[in-house]
Amino acid sequence: MKIAMLGHKRVPGREGGIEVVVEELATRMAEKGHQVTVYNRHKKGYRAPNDYKGVRTIDVPTIEKQSTDAAVYSLLASIRVALGRYDVVHYHAIGPSAFLFIPHFFRKKIVVTVHGLNYKTPKWKGFGAKFIQFGEKVTAKYADQIIVLSSEQRNYFKDKYGRDTVYIPNGTIVEKIEEPEEIVEKYGLKRNGYLLYLSRVVPGKGLEYLLDAYRDIPGDLPLIIAGGTEYVPEFRKMIEEKASQDPRVKLIGFVEGKTLRELYSNAKLFVFPSEAEGMPMCLLEALSYNCPCLVSNIPENMEVGGEYVVSFESKNTDDLRKKLIECLKNADKFERVSREYIKQKYDWNSVVEETLKCYEQ
Repeated sequence: MKIAMLGHKRVPGREGGIEVVVEELATRMAEKGHQVTVYNRHKKGYRAPNDYKGVRTIDVPTIEKQSTDAAVYSLLASIRVALGRYDVVHYHAIGPSAFLFIPHFFRKKIVVTVHGLNYKTPKWKGFGAKFIQFGEKVTAKYADQIIVLSSEQRNYFKDKYGRDTVYIPNGTIVEKIEEPEEIVEKYGLKRNGYLLYLSRVVPGKGLEYLLDAYRDIPGDLPLIIAGGTEYVPEFRKMIEEKASQDPRVKLIGFVEGKTLRELYSNAKLFVFPSEAEGMPMCLLEALSYNCPCLVSNIPENMEVGGEYVVSFESKNTDDLRKKLIECLKNADKFERVSREYIKQKYDWNSVVEETLKCYEQ
């Protein structure tokens, strides 16, 4: 098949969970002989190779501001795929899907993966939130098939729009568990010697609740905050101010490669306090490294983590503090067995096969 994918930022890249998903789907489909084209969002100073692991990449211009970036990119990319020769056009996320009616008008077959109801998070306000909500309505009306990542989303589209959807969760790669080397040199960390938050530093991830709860945790165990920031300077400044009040907090920015693998492999506890998710890729990854996990009790976290995570009430700083203390006190008793569960349930090869079946319909 000739397949187009759009809605992500850039491939290759790990700026968010969507980018990981698009890269895994596209490259694995290309390995199976399909012709896959991904439409990247232009970023100053970044240029993807024209051919990445058998996947064609096309750079789409945009206006690099939070209020216009996704909308301008989505409009121009939608026009380009409408004029291209594709059997399937696969949109990722409901915001970029706002313009899918353009290739629909040209009789393209449209699949949309709902990576989350983003407008429910504090990051999106005003025009941004309304644009994403509009994309949801367009998706429900015009998409030939909708893929959801959780039971919560499946019920939502059925109840609100009467739309049946296909449940295909994301996958993850079960990597080798690494010994601490780079993280020792770069950050002075040791095995089981730190708490880890590894996700974007943006509103809606609950990071402010974690910092407030951690402030009252006794001891010298550092809290490592790993993740990039985009278009939210005021929130970033607030997080930096909170972090500066506690010398145990280390903001290390975006990480990837061996450093990322070492952070997951050697954390005493992974903490993910997010307020809303589609399907949390960072939690999937943490579990694949047998990392003990403390997460907010939103349905998407609980569906992924199940019995392998400890949870606290979302946005409840007191409950988070209490559970942090309990987890650290009992850290040696954690059964590190989630790796096999993840390997069996969230295999990328199965995800690709299910997605291709969806296309073939």
